[in-house]
Order: sequence, then structure tokens, then C-alpha cells
Amino acid sequence: MKAMLLRRLTSLAEDKTPLSLEDVPDPKPGARELLLRVSRCGVCHTELDEIEGRTPPSRLPRILGHQVVGRVEGMGEGARRFRLGDRVGVAWIYRACGRCRYCLSDQENLCPQFQATGRDADGGYAEFMVVPEDFAYPIPDIFSDSEAAPLLCAGAIGYRSLRLANLREDSRLGLTGFGASGHLVLKMAKHKYPKVPVYVFARSEREREFALELGARWAGDTTDTSPEPLDAIIDTTPVWTPVVEALRNLAPGGRLVINAIRKEDLDKQALAGIDYPSQLWLEKEIKSVANVTRRDVSEFLQLAAAIPIRPEYQEYPLAEANRALLELKQRKIRGAKVLVIAS
Repeated sequence: MKAMLLRRLTSLAEDKTPLSLEDVPDPKPGARELLLRVSRCGVCHTELDEIEGRTPPSRLPRILGHQVVGRVEGMGEGARRFRLGDRVGVAWIYRACGRCRYCLSDQENLCPQFQATGRDADGGYAEFMVVPEDFAYPIPDIFSDSEAAPLLCAGAIGYRSLRLANLREDSRLGLTGFGASGHLVLKMAKHKYPKVPVYVFARSEREREFALELGARWAGDTTDTSPEPLDAIIDTTPVWTPVVEALRNLAPGGRLVINAIRKEDLDKQALAGIDYPSQLWLEKEIKSVANVTRRDVSEFLQLAAAIPIRPEYQEYPLAEANRALLELKQRKIRGAKVLVIAS
């Protein structure tokens, strides 16, 4: 099969082609696993973190990609949840032990043996992949393959972030960063909390215009001051400055939800400028988002179908995965980026 392989950790600032298109053996499903013929795979900022070593793969070479849509091509012994030809999705959570105290308390995202698709197991930047059948999800018929792919990470992690924001009907919500996840959170918030105004902070004027098109009450630069204090802010950026600025815009008792698997170090000095009285006092909270659970993915897919949420996306051939990643690194973003592997 054809696959885009990551063979070494590198910096996209210096290496514009970190992935190589290669022929590799087709994977074979084990017990209770599915073999998928991949149709689409979303491109996520987490792939940049993997390539540049902030959350490195457990081994190299590795096939990245964790927003996967495909058809069941084969089934290992004991696999019974799906039938051949069924359309399914695969998300960031590839496997959890199912036995530890976290798994037994609906917190499998914190499992010490948590495995991530495209990091700890080969993912969807390829023509085929395997996945445990219990970690695959039926895709609602309402979505095309390209619409469904971003829902499996940007949407699911956005859904978890929104849950952790603890919004009320009289809350004011802020979003800092407005890429694939941010624009889906705005659509969710408008549906679930129609009376809650949403304020968006983004460096790019194009992103700010996009936010206003989707119904944000206000959009400003990352360092701007919100027109009014905010009860919750969801940060989806890869850097530290928006965190510091978000704390300044929180109302007393407000909560900052950081939706990022890692933060880059390029502006880490911004943390030294935190002012305790104005940015942390008065019982302000910081809550991080760690991975997703199967419940998050399943519930979000049903919610997205009911609204319905239709992601904005740009398509790229599998062979142009490096271009999609580089544009993501350069913040050339409008919605999500999706690799087309098969029709």
C-alpha cells in the first residue's frame, strides 16, 4: 500500500518534507481488529507536535493521522461489531486498558496505557490501517467522508472542551485560536447555548472575519481586551501568549480550558509576565484537556448530526500531506485540512 511515513523527528522550519511517500506492506488485523480501506484523513496540529518531537511517536518509522474515515475491508478473529463495507471512523484514542481505575471511572483518556492513533499505532496517512473494533465509530449518513474526518478530533476534543467549560445560560464564552477545533466549538456553542455570546481572539484577520461570519459577537487579536469579562475561555493555540492574555480576560471565578496536547517553547517567556492579582486571583481556574474518551467521540458524532455541524475544509491528495502540514504550521487556515486517499 501507499503511505506517508515519518522516519525522523525534524523541524518544519528547516525541513519542508518530513514525510515520504512509500510502498509498505498492507497491515493485517489481529483478534477483534478491523482492516480499513482509508478514504479520508484529517490533518491536525498534533501531527506537527509529533514531527517536531513535542509528543514523539513511540517508534519510528510511523504513519501519522488520527482523524480517519474508511470502509471495513477485513476483520480479525472475533470481530463482530461491524460488517464488511461499513463506513467507520477512528479518533485519537486507539486503545486503553479497560481495567485501571481511570478506565473504570469513565476517564479512559487518563489511562496509563493509553495509546494514540498515529503516534503509538499506525494511523490514516495511508491506504489501509487496522484498529481495535471497540475503538471504531459508525459515521452518521448525513456527513460526507471529508466532512466526517475533522469531526473525529477537532470536533470531539472541542466537544470535551466545551463540556469542561461549565457554561450556564448567562455565561460569556471566549475562544482563543480559531482553526479546525475553534470553528466547530463556535458552532456547537451556538446550538447548545443560544443565549451565550461568543468572543473570539485570533492573530489572523482572516480567522477573525471567519469567526464573525459564523456568528461570533466580537473578534479581536490575541492580545486585545474583550469588551466584557468572560466566564470561560477555550484555548486551542499551540503557544503560551494566548494563555496569559486569556487569564487577563477572565471574569472572577472564570475558567480557562486549555485544549492542546503540548505547547511550543518559542514564547515560553510570556509566562514570566503573569500578574497574580489581575490574572489568577479571585478564584480563576485553569483546566487542561487530556485526550478524548470513546464517549466524547460517540456523543459528539450524534450531536453533530443532529445540529447538523458541517465543517469547513480543504482537500489535499495523500502525496501532498507535507504541503498541508506546512500550511498548518504557517497558519494558512480556514477550517480543517483533509487528505483524500480514496474515492
